[in-house]
Amino acid sequence: MKVADIRAMTIDQIDDEVLKLKREQFNLRFQRATGQLENTARVREVRRDIARLKTIARDKRAGVAKR
Repeated sequence: MKVADIRAMTIDQIDDEVLKLKREQFNLRFQRATGQLENTARVREVRRDIARLKTIARDKRAGVAKR
């Protein structure tokens, strides 16, 4: 997920995307625990996407304007 795409979203859209990624993260953890996870790199991507979304949401709520 690109930062420019996230910045174009509203705060509600960002919150919805975080919720969707949290569900995916739960499912990936469950798959890893049961030995069914094929794409192990996806766990890291999802974790970083969540952090990226939360950071930009925090900036928007604080009124910080970036590029």
